[in-house]
Amino acid sequence: MISGTTVVAVIVAALVAAGTTFGVIKLLGRLRRRDAESDAREIIRRAEQEMENRRRAVELEIKEHAIQQKAEGERELRALREEIHERQRQLDKRQDGLEQQAEQLRKQEKIVEGTQRKLTEKIQEVAHRKDEMTKLLDLQRQTLHEISGLSSDEATRRLMALLETQLQQETGAILMRHQRRLAEVCEEKSRTLLLTCLHRYAASHTAETTTSSVDIPNDEMKGRIIGREGRNIRAFEKATGVDVIIDDTPGVVIVSAFDTIRREVARLSLNKLIADGRIHPSRIEELVADTQKELERHIQRVGEDACQEVSVHGLHERLVNLLGRLQFRTSYSQNVLRHSIEVAFLSGMLAGEMGYDGALARRCGLLHDIGKAADHEAEGGHPQIGAELLKRYGERAEVVHAAASHHDNVCVENPYTTIVATADACSASRPGARRETLERYIKRMEELESIAADFSGVEQAFAIQAGRELRVIVSSKQTTDESAARICREIAKAFEERLTYPGEIKVTVLRESRYTELAR
Repeated sequence: MISGTTVVAVIVAALVAAGTTFGVIKLLGRLRRRDAESDAREIIRRAEQEMENRRRAVELEIKEHAIQQKAEGERELRALREEIHERQRQLDKRQDGLEQQAEQLRKQEKIVEGTQRKLTEKIQEVAHRKDEMTKLLDLQRQTLHEISGLSSDEATRRLMALLETQLQQETGAILMRHQRRLAEVCEEKSRTLLLTCLHRYAASHTAETTTSSVDIPNDEMKGRIIGREGRNIRAFEKATGVDVIIDDTPGVVIVSAFDTIRREVARLSLNKLIADGRIHPSRIEELVADTQKELERHIQRVGEDACQEVSVHGLHERLVNLLGRLQFRTSYSQNVLRHSIEVAFLSGMLAGEMGYDGALARRCGLLHDIGKAADHEAEGGHPQIGAELLKRYGERAEVVHAAASHHDNVCVENPYTTIVATADACSASRPGARRETLERYIKRMEELESIAADFSGVEQAFAIQAGRELRVIVSSKQTTDESAARICREIAKAFEERLTYPGEIKVTVLRESRYTELAR
């Protein structure tokens, strides 16, 4: 057992330890407070220093801002002063002008007052003279009555009867004279009008041909064009539908076809082949296809140039393309596009001379034969086809009627139709403008091809050798060799039954099978 002394000692030791600990803690608290107060004083000092720096910076900024505002205020004040000075100068100038105008007005008022005074005097003088003239006329009238012994009414009746008799006699003579003169003047004016328009647009006319010549660098090129066993020339004629004539003429190869578009494609393709030097069937087909696309673009440009030439704008793209195709169409050897342009110019001139709308007349004249570019695609004559096309693409009623009636097919409803018909006759009747032989020849060629194209299995038909030969390409899938021979015979019989022609027509039917594989 622990004794009481020990317990007391332990308690005393604990109390001493507690007192010591309390003292140490209190001492540490004092030290901490002292350090905290020192830190606080340092923080306060730094804050005061920072506040002083900021105060100085703010004061400096306020001073700079005040200086800038003062400078801006001075600039604005100076600008206002200059503006006020300028306005004052303008006001002074206007005041001077107003004073001058007032001075001029005062002078004009004085002039007007003087003129008015003179007019008043003149009016009074005229009135006085009028009174005197009235008195003199009354005196003369009384004197005439006394001399003639007639009253005023009776003298008036006799005078009017005499004048009426004389006027009736002279009126008949004057009317007859003026009628004759009017007829002479109208006839002279109409002749002068037509001659003036024809003289203002004097276009040259050249005869169309059915052949085109292609220059070659040497005679060796002829052999390359023909190819081994004639395969190149056969491929070319098949792709283009023309007849290639290679004879002894040096340096020239002849391309023959009645279809001018087809002939132009062949001519351009042959020139490209000669320049390229690679002449074989696949290359020929590739160049012909590219040339056809180029010619289509050329046709579009030709149509646009024609519209630009006659100042006709706003046409539908299809109509512009059809106009370009007229470049490769002839009518009695006359180029249809040049004929349409000439009719457009003549129509515009005639309409201008007669007081009508020249621009509308040119539009009617340019489009009057548009049906000839599509008469192979639709039934009927070119006036009806052209009128339907123009109506479909939104042209005015005057333009549609001019195309439908320029050959007197229907009743004329407006003057522009008559103007276009007159211009069409003037263009077609010029010396050397047309020849009938080429038109008949082209119609015969087209008829040959159309008869052959009606047979089943026929893909293409080309009339060559001026119509003495017809080459027909049939489908290898739809026909056999036996059916191709039968088609050839039936085409020849159709020609014998439906056509009248001198000599013979050779019908050649071509059937070709192609096989293509790719080596990978």
